[in-house]
Amino acid sequence: MAKALTGKVLAETLLPEGGVALRVKQALLVVAGIAALAVAAKIKVPMWPVPITMGTFAVMTIGVAYGPRLGLVTILGYMLVGALGYDVFADSSAEVSGVSYMMGATGGYLVGFVLAVVALGMAARAGWDRSAGRLAAALLFANALIYVPGLLWLGHLYGWDQPILAWGLTPFLIGDALKLGLAALLIPGLWALVGRARG
Repeated sequence: MAKALTGKVLAETLLPEGGVALRVKQALLVVAGIAALAVAAKIKVPMWPVPITMGTFAVMTIGVAYGPRLGLVTILGYMLVGALGYDVFADSSAEVSGVSYMMGATGGYLVGFVLAVVALGMAARAGWDRSAGRLAAALLFANALIYVPGLLWLGHLYGWDQPILAWGLTPFLIGDALKLGLAALLIPGLWALVGRARG
């Protein structure tokens, strides 16, 4: 049974091997993933120095659970829904949404979401999602992939003479550490449940 799961990501344990059923379940997972991303983006947990938004947690877990291809389709679908003007991002609203919102201060972080999903999907495909330690390392790298384009875009928009790190990095580090820790424990825990259910 362990060999049958080698090279698979978590979502693939739920999918049939091929045919129409596989495509239908993949489509359902994409729709469910887009919905989860939209809902999580609006969840804010009180925290110091800023509230924790759960959007990045959803991005990370979908990247790990879906793998690189299905994860990429899902995150791009989410971006498309947002670009069409739907209120699916953390700070979007009926007044500020769509492409204009995406080109604003959070635009670089949205690019980072795509990079993080692909990187985490590849790490999961390589089996890094079975170990909390290895997954934590992959999540840390993916978090950096979110911050780098995010900070570069902030610097481009507002100028490097502004306190870019104080605006776009340091207030979020504590919350991100908590989210990364939760994801690093959750996914291997789900794999353990799958192993027991199939054993």
